[in-house]
Amino acid sequence: MTMEIGVVFTNMRGKPMQEPHILTAENVLKHHATIAGQGLSGAEAAQRLDTHGPNELVEKGRKSAWRILLAQVKEVMILILLAAVFISAALQEYIDAIVIFIIVVLNTLLGFWQEFKAENAMAALKKMTVPNVRVLRDGSEQQISAKDLVPGDILLIESGNVVPADARLIEAVNLKVQEAALTGESESVDKHSHRLEGDDYALADRKNMIYMGTVVTYGRGYAVVTNTGMHTELGKIATLLHGVEDEKTPLQRRLARLGRSLAMAAVVLIFVVAGLMYMQGAGWKMMFMTAISMAVAAIPEGLPAVVTIALALGAQQMLKKNALIRQLAAVETLGSVTVICSDKTGTLTQNKMSVTQVVLPDRRVTFDPAVVGHTQDIDLSLLLLTGMLCNDAVINDGNGHDILGDPTEGALVIAARQAGLVQTDLNTLLPRVRELPFDSERKRMSTVHAMPVSFDKASAYPVSALSEQDGHTDHILLTKGAADGLIDGCGRILINGKIELLDDKQKNAILAENTAMAENGIRVLGLAYRFVDEDELDRPKRYEQNLVYLGLAGMIDPVRPEAVEAVRLCKQAGIRPVMITGDHPLTAVAIARQLGLTDTDTFLTGQDLEKMTEEELAARIPEISVFARVSPSHKMVIIDVLQEHHEIVSMTGDGVNDAPALKSADIGVAMGITGTDVSKEASDMILLDDNFATIVAAVKEGRRIYDNIRKFVRYILTGNTGEIVVMLTGPLLGMPLPLLPIQILWINLVTDGIPAIALGYEEPEQKIMDRPPLDPKEGIFARGLGWQIIMMGVIVGLISVGAGYGFWNNGTGSPAWQTMVFTMLTFCQMAYALCVRKQHQSLFSYSWFSNPMLLAAVGVTLILQMIIIYVPFFNLVFRTFPLRWEELAVCTAGAVAIILITEIKKLFLRKNQNFVTV
Repeated sequence: MTMEIGVVFTNMRGKPMQEPHILTAENVLKHHATIAGQGLSGAEAAQRLDTHGPNELVEKGRKSAWRILLAQVKEVMILILLAAVFISAALQEYIDAIVIFIIVVLNTLLGFWQEFKAENAMAALKKMTVPNVRVLRDGSEQQISAKDLVPGDILLIESGNVVPADARLIEAVNLKVQEAALTGESESVDKHSHRLEGDDYALADRKNMIYMGTVVTYGRGYAVVTNTGMHTELGKIATLLHGVEDEKTPLQRRLARLGRSLAMAAVVLIFVVAGLMYMQGAGWKMMFMTAISMAVAAIPEGLPAVVTIALALGAQQMLKKNALIRQLAAVETLGSVTVICSDKTGTLTQNKMSVTQVVLPDRRVTFDPAVVGHTQDIDLSLLLLTGMLCNDAVINDGNGHDILGDPTEGALVIAARQAGLVQTDLNTLLPRVRELPFDSERKRMSTVHAMPVSFDKASAYPVSALSEQDGHTDHILLTKGAADGLIDGCGRILINGKIELLDDKQKNAILAENTAMAENGIRVLGLAYRFVDEDELDRPKRYEQNLVYLGLAGMIDPVRPEAVEAVRLCKQAGIRPVMITGDHPLTAVAIARQLGLTDTDTFLTGQDLEKMTEEELAARIPEISVFARVSPSHKMVIIDVLQEHHEIVSMTGDGVNDAPALKSADIGVAMGITGTDVSKEASDMILLDDNFATIVAAVKEGRRIYDNIRKFVRYILTGNTGEIVVMLTGPLLGMPLPLLPIQILWINLVTDGIPAIALGYEEPEQKIMDRPPLDPKEGIFARGLGWQIIMMGVIVGLISVGAGYGFWNNGTGSPAWQTMVFTMLTFCQMAYALCVRKQHQSLFSYSWFSNPMLLAAVGVTLILQMIIIYVPFFNLVFRTFPLRWEELAVCTAGAVAIILITEIKKLFLRKNQNFVTV
């Protein structure tokens, strides 16, 4: 069924309206009952949110509870056990059938709980990635969550934004949008706010519309939201999509391969055990049931779910430390990072810029509000006016402390405010009509402002005076940017209110002053202006020519105190911190030395990189810790060279052009505060506080999580190995079957799941940041883990079967010998769970209560075992006998023996190996 184009949209009163691209902006605003410069009221927005729902796409790929439950029932092991239930019932072994069925239900519920918890944990993390957007509400600019957008909201967009909803443009300034996600067009599309004539327009031809999921690559604009959520063009595509496969991390894939290998080994074991039982004259029914239990014992089917939970919970722990993980694989990779490439501003520094000095052509002004006040100095006043108007930052409250926008731009706005300039008055008096946005290649920004008919505002008097001197009254162009690039476009200079020609001697003096300030860690911006005739407005390539130089504004961004410690910790952990910034090289080196990142003045600039051959790049880049005046394209070069040297690279970024570098890095880290939506989408991790110390904390957390995963892999497989040893060794000693199938199933149920999950909460190993990064190519059994599993599994199995054999063969005819094996195996596994908490530290050197979940898991398991031994009903069900105190003491002694053996092994490691580097 198709709908006529003219009646797809409805206004806020439910009446049909034409498609917004063929309407004027005024009519679209009218239909949505909103005002261009005012926006919706908070109350109206809340009401529309109730009507239209959140601005989000319905997640089709997420598994429902029923799908998760069905997936558990369809597991091969569960199906085999269900077959055993029916066969046992058919043979009138009703107790076995009931017990196996109960164990199947418990195992299914445990698997369901594990996967459901992991699914919910990942869903919660995905919700955290919803970006914030800027809107007009109640007449002021506000920042809200994108999911709270409603039709009628006035949306502010700029370069780097991912468009959060479908919207009709009402103002577009040099706006370009990349729409490949919807139209397949690779080139960015120029946008405007004019009405389109006619109604036969394909999606790609609607130049006055922007759509959810597309990317703003240039310029800025205002738009009125027309559709949200599943009613957007992207939402229509989403309705055609079905569930997607869950992303598997490399570790999960390795464990899946391990499971398949163990399944093949289980088949061999089944035939071996069946052969041994046949030689002992066991019945085929017992052989069948034992074969099933052996298969269950050999295959750790719950391991992938446990790993998923550990990774998801670890990601949530990182979130508490302001590191939002977007990809689970990043949790694993963090432990292997060898180089952290970080931006300077806001990450290594506080990003609290403030203007401390202004260097005019003929004098230096120490910037202090008490001294400057309401200045009547033409040169200083015009410089500050330029900094305030050639600026996208906005003062958000009456005190001038809350700034929306870039901190550097915010510092200029506050400085001008301190000098008596009022941003709202100037924006009204000198409205912006054209602009060249900042980009990383030009490293400057220019805006063109219409001159007023009459200057009745005292704050604009320097513009009035200079326009009369210059003979122009139409428009004024204001420019700010890196001084070394800006000076090339200047041909004149303003000195004491008079315009003079700028000569090479003056240029060299300005550049020398810029260098001197940068050497002291001061961030420097140059400012300039010129008047523009009407016929020049549509010639942007000529804007930044023959500028009048005004002066330099010097700002300080103090080093983050915690970043100094983080840099030290990086070096201690074998991780090399590298600063990559667009700032002046001397500023970068000064900050790097304060941080302890380098003790030399060595650096490379983007220009240096461009001049080098591939051989020179390969030789120099791995040795350099400071890269300055670097554009995003240079970041790709740095990443490629480092990765060719087998480094695992973490790279930070915040701009649109940083997206390729973030994708190429092993860990792409986007800035949560200053980062663009595009950079966040391309990243593996988002720093919610833009703090370098957060990256280091995340690396530490990544190491902890990977260590804990190895711990419960070691624990689970050691227990399974012990069970297999018991089942193989018992018949070789001439014993009857050491464990009944029901008992094996019970051990797997109570010992594998909950204690393994509890190990995921273990605190970091001692000196975890004193060892070098992990080798990403190492297998899960690397560094001797495989041999430890086999060795301890054999020991656990032999102790368990030995205890049973002793009581079976002592001539007393004790019927409890099988219960002894059953209990000994459980006790030993619980003791080993306590031992594997730390790889090298003694069990008695740290608090047992530092992981209360593990203590609770061990305690519950031991209580359940006592119930099975001493409650008559369960004696009947599990074929157990109450143990005498001396028999229970032997089981306890076996657990103590496991602890002693493990402690001796740890002591040996501490004395004979450098355990920090193991």
